[in-house]
Amino acid sequence: MLHSEPFSLADEPRHRSGAVARMVRMPVATLRVWERRYHLSSPALTPSGQRPYSAADVRRIALLKQLTDLGHAIGSLAGLDMAQLQEVAATHAHAVTGSLSPRARPAAGSWRVAVVGEALANRLARPGVRRRLAGALRVLGPFATVRDAEQACADDPPQLLLVHEPNLHPAWLDNMRAAAPRLRTVPTAAVYRFASEAVCERLAAAGVALLREPLADAALGQRLEALSGAAPRPAWPSETAADAPAAPARRWDDAVLADIAGLSSTIACECPRHLAELLMQLTHFERYSAECRSRSPADAQLHAYLGRVAAGARAQFEEALERVAVHEGLLLPPG
Repeated sequence: MLHSEPFSLADEPRHRSGAVARMVRMPVATLRVWERRYHLSSPALTPSGQRPYSAADVRRIALLKQLTDLGHAIGSLAGLDMAQLQEVAATHAHAVTGSLSPRARPAAGSWRVAVVGEALANRLARPGVRRRLAGALRVLGPFATVRDAEQACADDPPQLLLVHEPNLHPAWLDNMRAAAPRLRTVPTAAVYRFASEAVCERLAAAGVALLREPLADAALGQRLEALSGAAPRPAWPSETAADAPAAPARRWDDAVLADIAGLSSTIACECPRHLAELLMQLTHFERYSAECRSRSPADAQLHAYLGRVAAGARAQFEEALERVAVHEGLLLPPG
């Protein structure tokens, strides 16, 4: 639910329901029904009786519209905040793109989940959770610790390790893997309440599914249904700095590109200016990726890859700029 706030003309721009409905491509009558039943926006009204929607309201409604178009029930989504809605969307996207491989999905009735945490295990038995699952869920445990789960499942590893950990700290994943090394390859999901952004980033990069509390039963069931086909996250090929191909050198610096952007052109779409601006953006992202590598050692491979992609794109756009310049008769500085 969004926080209530008094409406004022001095506030950020607000939009009427008709405009919002057009922006998110839904019938205005549907939007009004949602508002009446689920109170999607601030309850304040304008002096003329209109209900104003903020930019944050519009973004949330747009995501709700996308998820309902994909088959999710509005009743199960309306109580979720933006972060929880984004988690649902991310899980759906991973399932659709194949990162949750259909071949890895267990047969109906055979999905085995090792649960660490008695309260979480009890919750999985609720009808609101079970109704969202296509097949039967067999709960192994509950276990008090991941070490207990490893010992109990030594001969038959589960398809998912589901851990209730209210407070995720930086060393949580390392400690868990050290305590239960034989479960390292088992897809893992953590149901948590508090964690820093840095911890969440690290866990997500390691392939851990994050389910933040409070989570409605229907939403929990949806997440588990999507995770029921989870396969271990594929590892990036190892690559040292010496193995990586050298990034092509820049042909023009920012000052020259700014001059190019200011050149007159007979092209209606102003291609030289747009290409020069794109080149500056790519160069800045390339530099940003290099800085991220030094700040986040755990993500060094990913940022090295992003830097190489940016460098390759930059080189191609430099060739494109030269080709446009030749076609237009523009004299570019030597690169």
